[in-house]
Amino acid sequence: MQPVPDAAAGAPLAGAAAAAGPDLGGLLKLSARGDTVAFSQLYDATASRIHGLVVRVVRDRAQAEEVTQEVFLEVWRQSGRFDPERGSALSWLMTIAHRKAVDRVRSAEAASRRDVAYEQHNQVPDHDVTAEAAHASLEARRVRAALTHLTTVQREAIELAYFGGYTHTEVAALLDLPVGTAKTRIRDGLIRLRDTIGVGR
Repeated sequence: MQPVPDAAAGAPLAGAAAAAGPDLGGLLKLSARGDTVAFSQLYDATASRIHGLVVRVVRDRAQAEEVTQEVFLEVWRQSGRFDPERGSALSWLMTIAHRKAVDRVRSAEAASRRDVAYEQHNQVPDHDVTAEAAHASLEARRVRAALTHLTTVQREAIELAYFGGYTHTEVAALLDLPVGTAKTRIRDGLIRLRDTIGVGR
């Protein structure tokens, strides 16, 4: 997997800074000024976690490679928009990665729906299967609509836990949060999601 631009050729951090871990926010600021060495260090420090998240969402390694490349292209182009007052650099990177991965899944699903629609149009439909598919599609739309009613932090945690397949502990690590805080966001998000959809009413 080749990062952009020439990230694989960057020099590693050294000394105390390396021991403590790289300053991702600082590397983003330098990248925003066109510093390719800083971008290389940012890539080296985060590529495995970014790729891991993308694989978990996309569930196809070949596509995950492409999406990871797209993520770092986006990071390179948008690094100047990172605002440390709105969250950690890792959370910002993970949010971009998750959005790109979800976009790829939705694109694949849309292509699949077009193929299914073509096949259904050109054959006698099985009415029971068609009704079941329509019901499932309706439920999916209701869930997607309900997600828009969550706060940003709740939606981020819910998407990682239930669409990304991460445990509470992994969600906490990805979002740079205490485990208790991650669990609270997931629990509150689920309660709000349930109330919005109307389950149990």
